[in-house]
Amino acid sequence: MQFSKSTGYALHALIHLAHTERGRNVGIKELSAWLGVSESYLSKIMSKLRQDGIVRAVPGASGGYELARETDQITFLDVIQVIEGRQHMYECFKISEDHHPMFFESEVLEPESSDGTGSRECLVKKVMIGAERHLNDYLRSHTIQSVLDSASAGNGKGINKKS
Repeated sequence: MQFSKSTGYALHALIHLAHTERGRNVGIKELSAWLGVSESYLSKIMSKLRQDGIVRAVPGASGGYELARETDQITFLDVIQVIEGRQHMYECFKISEDHHPMFFESEVLEPESSDGTGSRECLVKKVMIGAERHLNDYLRSHTIQSVLDSASAGNGKGINKKS
């Protein structure tokens, strides 16, 4: 599994915005130069973050971007879902339960499907969905603020959220 470069740029851009003094907007030129990525590419990323309410675009000569939420309210999972999408990481393909019964739980039935028939849970899907749940919980527990706190603790330079 690998997240796209867009996710990395989005997270780094948010950390940069969080570290910028309150009241100062960061323009796309500054962000793109800081990240070493083209303005047009970064604009698409920032547009997604804006549409989801993570950042605000401030118009005008001194405009740019600013965080729309507090740093402790922006989780890594939020950002990943905006950039990568909200679909499951694993999609189980249909395998015949009759031909391959060893792949299915024998006791637990899934809720009835849309066609009105119940089906037993695929064991491969159960493991993969469990792993995704653990990953999502981990990503949900890490925020932009937690990165700022770690940086502050690690280098002693007092990186804190904007006041």
